[in-house]
Parts: sequence; C-alpha cells; structure tokens
Amino acid sequence: MDKIKLVVPTEDYLDQVWTYRQECYEADSSMDGCGPLRRAESPEQWLADVRAYTDPATVPEGKVQTTQFLALRESDGQLVGMLQVRHCFNEYLEKYAGHIGYSVRPSERRKGYGKEQLRLALIWCRETLGLERVLITCKTGNEGSRRTILACGGVYENTVHEPGEGIDLERYWITVR
Repeated sequence: MDKIKLVVPTEDYLDQVWTYRQECYEADSSMDGCGPLRRAESPEQWLADVRAYTDPATVPEGKVQTTQFLALRESDGQLVGMLQVRHCFNEYLEKYAGHIGYSVRPSERRKGYGKEQLRLALIWCRETLGLERVLITCKTGNEGSRRTILACGGVYENTVHEPGEGIDLERYWITVR
C-alpha cells in the first residue's frame, strides 16, 4: 500500500471528489464518510455544505460539528478514500452512526487504505478533539469494514437495528491511544 495523508477538502480537489462520487454510484456502493455527497447537486455545493458543518455557528439544526477528510495517496495525489469525524454525539449518532464514517473508492479497495485512514483519524481524534474512546459502526455483513475496525482495536459492543434505513449496525468502541 502506498502512503496516504488526510487533508481537509478545498476547491483543488473538487474534480476528484465528483469522480469519486460517480465511481461509487456506478459500483452501487455506499458513500459513508462523504458527508452530504450523495445528495449534492454540484461539487461546489458539497464543499459549501462540508464547510458549514465545520463551524458550530453554521452547523444545520439537529446536526453536530464535523470535520471532513479526503484520503490522498501521497505518490500521485489520487483520492482513495473519504472520512468524516463527528466531534460529538446527538441521539442518532450515539445509537447508530458513531464518531467516524469512512469509505474507500471502489477501485482502490483491498489495498489497506481503509485501515490506514482510520488509523490516521484516530490519532487526529485524540490529538485534536481529546477523545479517549471512539464509536464506529458498520452494517452487518460488511466484512471489509468490520475487519478494518477490528484491526484498529475495535471492541464489539452490540448490534442495533436502524429503522429509518432498515439495516442492522454493529457497534464497536476503539480506545484511542
């Protein structure tokens, strides 16, 4: 696996973000950790929405402050994954979604990028947010995500049914070191 870095999105990456979105659609893949990318009408709207979530004064009502990251391969600057860190919980996040959502570009899966971006995010959570424990969930049956969480120290707590989506989610806690 090539080395990656997490960067906050800027206008410089919007073409890659939109291509990432298209690849996820074509692969019928979820866009976990991509913020409002699925519903965005343009890359510029997505970036404006992402920026609104970073500032407590502009976070939409009922939502929480988040930081959006792009996982870029250092050798060529290619966007290989996306990750979103929620700084705190609301009722929904505490029960279903957790602190971190992430995905890896379909053409870049099974190369270790998911594990590395999660590892880097955990360091950020400790150093920037002061979190000691982080909750991460994944859909039951998503073996890639489950293995990634376990490889980063995830400890299974329970499985919950998310009625709005009609899915079962496994909940894992990671002690941030």
